[in-house]
Amino acid sequence: MKKFLWLPLVLALGLAIAAAPKEIVVGTLYAGSGSFASSSLPEYQGLRFWAEQVNKEGGVFVKAFSKKIPVKLVAYDDQSSATLATTLYNQLITQDHAQVLVSDFGSVLTSVAVPLAQEHKVLLLDPTGTSAGFFKKGDNPYLVLTGLPTSGVWPNVLADFLIKKGITRVAVVYGANDFDQSQAETLKADLVKTGIQPDYYDAVPTSTSNYAVLLHSIAARSPQAVIELGYNNNDIAFLQAVQSSGLHFPMIFTINPGLRAMLFEKAVGTSALKYTFTYVTPPLLSYNRQVNYGPGITAFSKNFEKATSVPVDLSVTAGYSTGLILQKALETASGYTALELRKTMASFSGKLFTLNGLFRIASSGSQVGLSIPLGQFQPKGQGLEVTIVWPKDVATSEAVYPAP
Repeated sequence: MKKFLWLPLVLALGLAIAAAPKEIVVGTLYAGSGSFASSSLPEYQGLRFWAEQVNKEGGVFVKAFSKKIPVKLVAYDDQSSATLATTLYNQLITQDHAQVLVSDFGSVLTSVAVPLAQEHKVLLLDPTGTSAGFFKKGDNPYLVLTGLPTSGVWPNVLADFLIKKGITRVAVVYGANDFDQSQAETLKADLVKTGIQPDYYDAVPTSTSNYAVLLHSIAARSPQAVIELGYNNNDIAFLQAVQSSGLHFPMIFTINPGLRAMLFEKAVGTSALKYTFTYVTPPLLSYNRQVNYGPGITAFSKNFEKATSVPVDLSVTAGYSTGLILQKALETASGYTALELRKTMASFSGKLFTLNGLFRIASSGSQVGLSIPLGQFQPKGQGLEVTIVWPKDVATSEAVYPAP
């Protein structure tokens, strides 16, 4: 009788031990070439650095199995192609049996991963694919945005600045993609609510590399502010065109220089960036004292740059913090399924503060804890620094407007 009673327990323990994987397989993509490479590679390097760090400690502790398990990061180059990315995400799921997916940089390369992960019931962690369209229905429990808020809320601070400064003649040019269009729509809606109708409002192909003719069309309207919403390559081409055209505008805003300052200083030079407005994110937005999980931005930057010789930017911190969020879920979740990990992330939402900011997600999985203030490149000594100029409660300096 005693033998009969103990048998189910022994079998159950045996099954639990057998179910523990030898490795936590995390599948991801990166763009080694093409238009997204400059943002994608640093994001991948941030994630890879996280995996290397936890493996130096014997792996990540998995509560479901009460042991540390090494992380195996399986990564493929999608060459900035959404078509190729579709094939490779499918390969990660069906052939490499990735237990968790981390999407490539941005909404374009994330868009094809979202339906695949949901179809195969695999948890998809999305560092920088911020399209609000991914989260509109709120019926996908396999998706979590980890590194940035949805792009549709980014321009609220910019719009508030324009309104409070009494800037009424606004020109907006944006890339014809979810990331840029959602920002343009939010900006326009915020302005229209206060009676400001943009004097110029038009989309250009994401592949646009020549803004010369467009700039002269904008200048003819004598705008008080010119807002260009694009990816890295768009912003670089736009700022180069402004510089070479000899045109002067009281205010220029572009998305990415504050996200990747070193890249832009090298690509366009300090003279083209002077007095440009931009968003401010880590590492320029520095979190040290608030961090309660993982290293602060100062310690991380020192260790990361020493190990990789790669400068820290938003992509790096987004990739690394995504690893931290997965690590926290594995350490905390009682189970090991995709839905249990997702549920656990919801349980520490609003409580976890990493070097990338506060991790807080809505029920849809969209990120709502991170803030993106408005900054400006201002002269400092022989160079420039990005200072936060809006909103006032977090500003580190006054905005210079109009630009000299």
